[in-house]
Amino acid sequence: MAKFATTTLFKTSAPRAETPMDKITRAATKILYEETEQRRIKTERLRKARLEREAGLPAEARKATSNGAGKKSRTKAAK
Repeated sequence: MAKFATTTLFKTSAPRAETPMDKITRAATKILYEETEQRRIKTERLRKARLEREAGLPAEARKATSNGAGKKSRTKAAK
């Protein structure tokens, strides 16, 4: 059986240099994460405002606004 020195068994490789593609990927990931976080915060704020507004409305008004009564219907364009 061959004897192995600890230097040959557990060689540590030199850290790999960051490539330009790695830099771009890291920057894009950071931007996407920040945008997602901002969107989540905005959604929570708008949801809270909507729930507070609906809490003050009478039941009939809440029913009319919750089923999309104010939406326009789509029609097919005439040929």
